Amino acid sequence: MAGKGNLILVDRIATHIVPLRGQRVILDRDLAALYDVPTRVLNQAVKRNRDRFPDDFLFQLTDQEQADLTHAFAHLSKLKFSRTPPFAFTEHGAIMAASVLSSPRAVDVSVLVVRAFVKLRELLFTHKALAKKFTELESRLANHDVAIQQLLFAIRKLMDEPAPAKPKIGFRG
Repeated sequence: MAGKGNLILVDRIATHIVPLRGQRVILDRDLAALYDVPTRVLNQAVKRNRDRFPDDFLFQLTDQEQADLTHAFAHLSKLKFSRTPPFAFTEHGAIMAASVLSSPRAVDVSVLVVRAFVKLRELLFTHKALAKKFTELESRLANHDVAIQQLLFAIRKLMDEPAPAKPKIGFRG
């Protein structure tokens, strides 16, 4: 199930995952579209099974968060017209949503959703590792710059014309 088509789907799903409250989430409307159910059906299933969705699986956006997301992400522009704030599903919440919907499509897509979250996590880790390596490289180059400057200073000193020798004081004979 790791074919090229699935990788394209994972990439497409990853575009719907947004950062919010220090974690990556997917909004109810995007998750419902992926699971091929109306948003209200997804939200009804969640409300019927609320005990399966603790706060670290699912939370509802505040008005400010909703406004911030509509400005930051073009695919969420219609969200500003929503009367009720949407739900945000974390990775675990998206999996749990598939289990409460229990449709074959939801189960298949939930695997792809998990892969999208994992891919984003790997990208974030890679980004942090690269940032650390760049910092180390910058500090090494800064040390090299100082060493090169000292070396150039020493070479210039050697290249300077020697000062005329001072005449010796005293009797010459």
